[in-house]
Amino acid sequence: MVSATAGLLTLLYALPATAATAATAAGGADGRLCADGSAPVHDAAHADDAAHADDSAPADARIRPGSGGALADPESLTPAQVAQRERQFAQLQRGRSVGPLAQAAVTVPVVFHLISRDGSRYTGNVPDEMVHAQMRVLNDSYRGATGGVDTGFTFTLQAINRVIKPEWYPIWRGSPAVDEMKRELRRGGMETLNIYASHTNSEGTYGWSTFPQPAYNTNDGVVIQHETMPGGTARQYNLGDTAVHEVGHWLNLYHTFQNGCLNGGDQVADTADEETPALDCPVGKDTCATAGQDPIHNFMDYTEDTCTYEFTAGQAARMASAWSVYRAP
Repeated sequence: MVSATAGLLTLLYALPATAATAATAAGGADGRLCADGSAPVHDAAHADDAAHADDSAPADARIRPGSGGALADPESLTPAQVAQRERQFAQLQRGRSVGPLAQAAVTVPVVFHLISRDGSRYTGNVPDEMVHAQMRVLNDSYRGATGGVDTGFTFTLQAINRVIKPEWYPIWRGSPAVDEMKRELRRGGMETLNIYASHTNSEGTYGWSTFPQPAYNTNDGVVIQHETMPGGTARQYNLGDTAVHEVGHWLNLYHTFQNGCLNGGDQVADTADEETPALDCPVGKDTCATAGQDPIHNFMDYTEDTCTYEFTAGQAARMASAWSVYRAP
């Protein structure tokens, strides 16, 4: 989701913590209930929206199925907001060059923050194996093993940081607690991907992420509902693609349906224009008069995890260029 007043964008969640420990073991995965004791609501879509934590950095999010948010996202970017970001991006690219994709191999360090209310599996303290499984999904998706192109990005887990802090649980987008959490927990420079996993309780979103920005910002990072990780209980969205989607925003990709059929759509030439987000897996969906059916299998749409499997060459080139101007150390 994105703030109507913000000039930059921020993607999904951020988590708070006080006590932190690094871990690298292995364990099993099972189901869980929501923070209020109810069963998780999972139905049909994951949506990314642009939101802001400090009014200086907008964000994008993935909506919980059945929440209604996927089709009525109050923080979707306007064409004017996209145009503003694209002007900034073009200005930063001047004088820089990005070589062929084969030469644009990037290794991204990752720090995983697990935010829990009481240290139990059911309130976010998932086993290490779920984190390792999520890392495998990230790497398979970005290297093209699932069916898309090899984007040149590899992700390496640096640490698992377990935090028990009721004040930061659940994660509410835009709350002072989120700002505090990120200020205390964030590690590394802009090249380090900080993922905050916990129960997310913000307008039905499964996650959100900041877009890259020209200066260091402690709000930078990705927030995901922990049950969207492989082995989680987020039905239709528990294979790990929420993180893949949100990291796409972190690397400067928009939703495939951004701007609808007009204004360059998602600013990537080889993703077909799409008027509305796709939910479930609507094969044959075609909402624009321009060439090509809607890219429902693209990681940057809202379709369920069994439906999404690809990034395009154009998206890979955009991410490589954004890395060069925003995140390269």
